[in-house]
Amino acid sequence: MTETFVSIRYIVDDVPASIEFYTTLLGFSLQQDARPAFASVTRGGLRLLLSGKTSSGARAMPDGRQPVPGGWNRILLIVSDIAAEVERLRKAGLSFRNDILKGVGGSQILLDDPSGNPIELFEPAPAH
Repeated sequence: MTETFVSIRYIVDDVPASIEFYTTLLGFSLQQDARPAFASVTRGGLRLLLSGKTSSGARAMPDGRQPVPGGWNRILLIVSDIAAEVERLRKAGLSFRNDILKGVGGSQILLDDPSGNPIELFEPAPAH
């Protein structure tokens, strides 16, 4: 089986709002639209599956646990100018979990999607 994308599933509260968020603000393209249950969006080699409450991906586990949005596992999107990207997204009314953190590998910040799923924006450090 040949895959052209790395696929990640996010459980979301509102599929249409998630489509709008990812396509309008983060440069994803809509791949599949099965509102209100499900959609998939792509960016580069990433396919993000947006599973609403009525999707198969959001069904309860045998022990009764229910998949919910949020947590700390996240997708990482590389940006070329993190400060400019943060400013653009703040002007669009979005909020972040933290401020920009700088480390030896680069700079990062965590943004929440409309359901509270984290997205890490990462600007790699310049190569020496």
